[in-house]
Amino acid sequence: MRVIFMGTPDFAAPVLTEIAAHGHDIAAVYTRAPKPAGRRGLETLPSPIAVAATKLGLPVFTPASLRTAEAASLFASHKADVAVVVAYGLILPKAILDAPAKGCLNLHASLLPRWRGAAPIQRAIMAGDRETGVAVMRMDETLDTGPVALTERVPIGPEMTAGELHDELSRLGACLMTRALDLLGRGALIFTPQAETGVIYAEKISKAEALIDWSRDANDVHNLVRGLSPFPGAAFLADFGKGAERIKVLSGRVIEAQGPAGTILDDELTVACGHDALRLSEVQRAGKAPMQAADFLRGARLTRGMRLGASASSGHSH
Repeated sequence: MRVIFMGTPDFAAPVLTEIAAHGHDIAAVYTRAPKPAGRRGLETLPSPIAVAATKLGLPVFTPASLRTAEAASLFASHKADVAVVVAYGLILPKAILDAPAKGCLNLHASLLPRWRGAAPIQRAIMAGDRETGVAVMRMDETLDTGPVALTERVPIGPEMTAGELHDELSRLGACLMTRALDLLGRGALIFTPQAETGVIYAEKISKAEALIDWSRDANDVHNLVRGLSPFPGAAFLADFGKGAERIKVLSGRVIEAQGPAGTILDDELTVACGHDALRLSEVQRAGKAPMQAADFLRGARLTRGMRLGASASSGHSH
């Protein structure tokens, strides 16, 4: 089949590679424009999809918008049977959705209609979901509402992080999308409307949300840590004498222990939560590499009885 591929982040790269490996004719690859990179933002960094497409020798397009007549006519000129969209990052207007003969297929990282929207992988873990998956759907003009053709379920283990789940869903999604294209080519891809019930939106993660509230149950804090690891990272503020510093927590485990919320309970960086406690295993200071809690404690003067806050004005508990 003649395909236009539209995607931007790492998540989409295995899908593009797999479609190419299956011998589909990829007429064009659309991705977001390069981002400013480096300290001063002078260099630009092409998206992971631009890098993958260039390796495969495919033509890359980076329009700032698809809403112009010019963008629509260029898109139509590729004469594609189908567009495959994976975390592209731009809304597709009707002229674009209608251009490919067999429509636009989207790979979404959840079991729709649960977790429509921007951050389905993080939200599933943050909510303590036991399973999630990937879905192939036909796109329509509203966000993640189109009918679904194929899904693949994945259990979410109790220690699984967003990074691990991202890689697993990306790999499964690549196989699922190639299966969808094969079925579509044979006229055998069947779509079912999404259920009206169980609709939940996966809003973008805000910076404020990533700050740990130690008054919450340790399981909730653990889910927040897993759901935001490795990026953007759940964090607490600590003051080492130079003002508040944001420390990311990349992993930890729930421990049965009690104390005032946010208090360090021992010499192993176990922090009391509203119920039970979280022993921090791996943390990361700003601008530094991730490190084990024991190594972090050697350099950071955090001692038993100190109170960590979402706001760092806490210091010692009285």
